[in-house]
Amino acid sequence: MPPSRPGLFLVATAALWWALCSCQPVRARTLAPREESGALRYHVTYVREPQHALEVGLVRVGEGAPLEFLFSQPGGVEQVRVFGRDGSERELPVPADGHVLVPPGTRSLHYRYPLEARSRGRHAGFFTGMGEGDSWHVAGRAWLLRPRTVSPVSSAELVVEGVDALLPWEPDERGVYRLTGEDLVNSGFHGFGGRRCTVRLPGAVVEVAVIGRLSRMDDSALCAWLHQAASEVLTVRRSFPYPRVTVRLVAVPGREDPVPFGMVLWSTPPSISLLVGQDAEPASFTRDWVAVHEILHLAHPVILPRVAWLSEGLATYYTELARARSGRQTPERAWMELLAGFERGRRAVGSRTMEDVVTRGDSYMGTYWTGALVALHLDVELRRVPGNTRGLDEVLERLAASGSIATFDGFGAAVDSVAGRPLFHEVLSRHLTRPAFAELEPLLEALGVERAPDGVELGSTRDSPLRDALMVPR
Repeated sequence: MPPSRPGLFLVATAALWWALCSCQPVRARTLAPREESGALRYHVTYVREPQHALEVGLVRVGEGAPLEFLFSQPGGVEQVRVFGRDGSERELPVPADGHVLVPPGTRSLHYRYPLEARSRGRHAGFFTGMGEGDSWHVAGRAWLLRPRTVSPVSSAELVVEGVDALLPWEPDERGVYRLTGEDLVNSGFHGFGGRRCTVRLPGAVVEVAVIGRLSRMDDSALCAWLHQAASEVLTVRRSFPYPRVTVRLVAVPGREDPVPFGMVLWSTPPSISLLVGQDAEPASFTRDWVAVHEILHLAHPVILPRVAWLSEGLATYYTELARARSGRQTPERAWMELLAGFERGRRAVGSRTMEDVVTRGDSYMGTYWTGALVALHLDVELRRVPGNTRGLDEVLERLAASGSIATFDGFGAAVDSVAGRPLFHEVLSRHLTRPAFAELEPLLEALGVERAPDGVELGSTRDSPLRDALMVPR
């Protein structure tokens, strides 16, 4: 999720998603593999009457197929129809916890997920469904009835008919998505209908669904803007982190700001969705920071268990560096944005220690910007090491080389490996027990970054070459 800039919509929305901790993947409940485990086959049909909806048929293949199912985000489906192998038929209500237990001998389950908010008796939602006509955005966790537990050998096939779908995964040549149990648990964001474009990068593609229409921006301009944001990740990483990712751009009526909100969900591969202002001026997209922020989350593996200040702090810090490295903003502007963010974080948490801020987790702004300050501090200290010209960038490379999932300790070990000595906890300890932004002023003074009436002044100091190197393209 992006850190907050001014705007009531973003403040309220970010606070909600911060409380839900929705950016991180779910830890799937797993069972030991069983030879007799059965598979699941999903047949999803997009229908328009009596309202836009997904008609879902779920067939259990084999006696070992699951009997316990779960809507990860319940509320959209009230009942499931169950068909037995003996020809019987019954309806099961979906309780508030989303848990559906079918009787032995069940052959298939059928249900309908309405995409239109009025059909669900709720407001349109980023997860539960938003769109119009034949363009819809929804999270898999809202509509996909998945096994309550999965095993390492759990598998499923999924087919979508009646609409062009953009899901996190690639279908085979017959249009069948072949999924694992983990895919069903962390199913990402989905787009149904809309229009398509493809952003091509060296060694990677970003498949884009445009949901709804913008009044002042055509699709080609939208995709050119997204190409710019995705390319800026290459100022941080040697190559784009994934060979294929998907992005959904969802128009928000009545909004003039380019991107009020965005989020990554850690499906495999990750999926990104961005709300875009329907009435935004084309020029405003050149100043947008949300898209590159969300894509920068892909610059390192997902960190489990969740450490919000680290993952969000890295993305927040690199958002300004990447835009400067690409030439989209000047180094002076990047420092202005960083200092303004640090000041917002300081106002939000006052004299509280960083440890108190990140442990209580009650200030997303404090958490994001304390994390960004630690990232800056680590980057500078790493660049003090003789011969190390890549600093924190190299840490991300080593972390990515270790696999698709990382840990907090693994990140620290990568920092220490690049530094050639124990550095991570040395720097972190200087922040944790002191007021959250106590290390900011000495660091700025050493780097020669001074606040000025019209922004910032970049002076000459012993460490100003390190400061300037931060903004130089990789």
